[in-house]
Amino acid sequence: MPAPAFVDALNAQIANEFAASQQYVAVAVHYDQLTLPRLAAFFYAQAVEERGHAMKMVQYLMDQDADVVIPAVNGPRNGFADIVEPVQIALEQEREVTNQISRLAGIARETGDYQSEQFIQWFLKEQVEEVSTMSDLLTTVTRSQANPLWVEEFLARESFGGDDGVEAGAPPTAGGDL
Repeated sequence: MPAPAFVDALNAQIANEFAASQQYVAVAVHYDQLTLPRLAAFFYAQAVEERGHAMKMVQYLMDQDADVVIPAVNGPRNGFADIVEPVQIALEQEREVTNQISRLAGIARETGDYQSEQFIQWFLKEQVEEVSTMSDLLTTVTRSQANPLWVEEFLARESFGGDDGVEAGAPPTAGGDL
């Protein structure tokens, strides 16, 4: 069984992941309302991915016979000034999640909870990708602010921000991957 401090922190992280998912839905809706379908689709997919992260954490706790707490989450920010602001918020959010995941790794290590430390390694790797993707997208959106269709073209042309398969070594997802 994981260390109690890790269980408590992971349950809190489940809330953070669900909140991130909701924030990405709000961003996707913003872009959908601006008729920027590729940006919208990118963020709808990000929302599903963040939900998946939460459900991987849920599955881990269940597999370890630990208590799972499905939390309420704070509402997302809605209404953005332009096409750049939502991506800035997304990048800040990913940087914060990286800090949160790093704290989880620290708790696991400090408590000698090697199974939980191994579990959280995949999320640390995932955060490198998430921050890099959002940083690149912010650069692209900023450069294309005068013509948002350039971002749409970029997203159509590039295989940007994800692979549609299940990554080798990913923890299982409660309820299965969507």
